[in-house]
This record gives sequence, structure tokens and C-alpha cells, in this order.
Amino acid sequence: MTTQDPLETIQNLQNAVERLAERVPGFAGYKARETRREADKLLRVTLAQRIMEQVQRLSEVQRALLRSGGLRWLDDVEAAVVRLQTLADQIRTASYGYAGVFDALKIDEPQLARLYAFDQQLFAAVDRLAAAIDRLQAAVGQEDFGPALADLMRLARETLSTFHRREEVLLREDEPRA
Repeated sequence: MTTQDPLETIQNLQNAVERLAERVPGFAGYKARETRREADKLLRVTLAQRIMEQVQRLSEVQRALLRSGGLRWLDDVEAAVVRLQTLADQIRTASYGYAGVFDALKIDEPQLARLYAFDQQLFAAVDRLAAAIDRLQAAVGQEDFGPALADLMRLARETLSTFHRREEVLLREDEPRA
């Protein structure tokens, strides 16, 4: 499944008036930052939605467990649901773009580029979560359900930990400022 780059989507939607306004000295840099900020927000909203799709799939796993007599796993699957919901909520409510991590922190273009690349990498983590849920669904009623569930929990923990490093991406500077 391929998705269009949110930054590209926003840039493609610019109308003729916006393109003309970009010719005004100083406006283009401002608009580029605003566009990046909106792309950052769109990326994370989309990412959170995809995680919530995985939560819905876990609800299907819970129903399958009920039908197959796997009651002993329901609490563990619910813990995975809570972990993924927490991840989606944290991604959805994280600071947006170039001036929001801390009020006093100014985010520049290189930091924005790192942030954008970092958020793009999180999509790969969601793909890994989806694959783990595929394996979990296939393991319902099987002896390998426990290991499949443990793998999902590990991936959810790693994804949350990766997301928490987002602030480090914002705060890292490539070179000292004058």
C-alpha cells in the first residue's frame, strides 16, 4: 500500500494566488515552514489513524478468542489494545511543527527536515505492527499465540520508545549556532 507524501499533497493543493504570493520576498520561506508544519500535523494524524485501525483489528482478535475458547489471552490482548491506543494518542497530540515543542524553542528548517524524516520512519513501524497483528490473527487457537502476542507487545513498546525520541530529533543541532 503506497501513500502520497502529505507534504506533496499540501503543495499540490496550492492555488495560483499562493504561488504568486510566494514570489514576495520573505514570504516563500515563511510559507514553506507553514507547509512543513501542516505536513507534520497531517503525517501524525494519519499515523495515529493507522494505529487505531490496528486497535480495531485487535478487537477482532478478541472476538475470535472468545469464539475459540482462548479466554486466558483476553487480558493480554487488552493490554496490547491499551498500549496501541496510548501510542496513537501521544502521536496525535504531540507538538506540531516548527514552534511548538516548547514555547521558547525555535525550530529551524534542518530540524524540520529531521522531524519530517523521523515521522515518515514511524510509518514503517506501524507496518511492522500490522504484520504482527496478522501473525496474531493467524495464531488464534494455536500454540504459537503466546509468542505472537509477545512479539506484538515488544513491537508496540519499541514503537512508543521510538516516538518518545522525537523530541531528541527536534533538539539536536547539526552545528553550533552563532
